[in-house]
Amino acid sequence: MERLFWHIVAGVLSIFLAARFVPGASLEVIPGETFFRIEIAQEIQALLLVGGILGIINFFIRPIINRITLPLRILTLGLFPFILDLITIWLLDVFFQEFTVLGLTPLFFTAAIVWITNFFLGLRK
Repeated sequence: MERLFWHIVAGVLSIFLAARFVPGASLEVIPGETFFRIEIAQEIQALLLVGGILGIINFFIRPIINRITLPLRILTLGLFPFILDLITIWLLDVFFQEFTVLGLTPLFFTAAIVWITNFFLGLRK
């Protein structure tokens, strides 16, 4: 349970840093939009929602995908998890209208922030 908490903290921190420092990545509230009938009225709510979902994905789904893609990780000398971070961030961009990443360069830097945050919090192995 503690590990899940740290994954969620890492996700929220990553999205916050990306939205703050990466040009082309933004997190903004869209008035009138709901997520499962919950209206998101403040930026902090959108941040907690998107970052929390990122943390949950990294906690539950990432280990399964890492096992499945082990041959690709070996072939790419360990760089394939970064590709998985790119795909995860892109999917968050697709599913959440509040979080937008415009182009490949902001996507790359956002994925790098996610990877670095998880690395420094000890969640990457």
